[in-house]
Amino acid sequence: MAASVSIHLAAPRLLAAVRRQVQIGHVATAWRPALDLVWAFLRQNPGLRTDGHNIFLYHHPAKGGSTLTVDFGVQVTRVFSKAGEVVATETPAGRVASALHVGPYERMGETHQAIQSWARANHTTLGDKSWEIYGDWTDDPSKLETQIEYLLA
Repeated sequence: MAASVSIHLAAPRLLAAVRRQVQIGHVATAWRPALDLVWAFLRQNPGLRTDGHNIFLYHHPAKGGSTLTVDFGVQVTRVFSKAGEVVATETPAGRVASALHVGPYERMGETHQAIQSWARANHTTLGDKSWEIYGDWTDDPSKLETQIEYLLA
């Protein structure tokens, strides 16, 4: 079933994140070491995170580029000073095209493609950033939920 795309105004989400340069198609092998650093930092700083989710913020390359800049992060409650590779950053604010991916992470590309196809069909230009907001964990991959948002240009 194709994802339903909607437009809404997104507020910024404050993150503790580690930035990595990742070849397109290789996020699955890059996220864990970066996110492990963030979670180690959060365990050392009680109160910085309450119930925030993991968020991966993608800075898309110029046309033809093969490397993404990705901020692998976790929502936090306030700004903080840089600690090693962990920095405070945020998702952008503005109008976004958004769709909920339900199912295994390995199939999220289908929801990204649905948003991109929707944008072409609706003569809408996507911006240079997108992000994935990971829902609560479940052992049943068919019930995993990830909100995918693309900033509109």
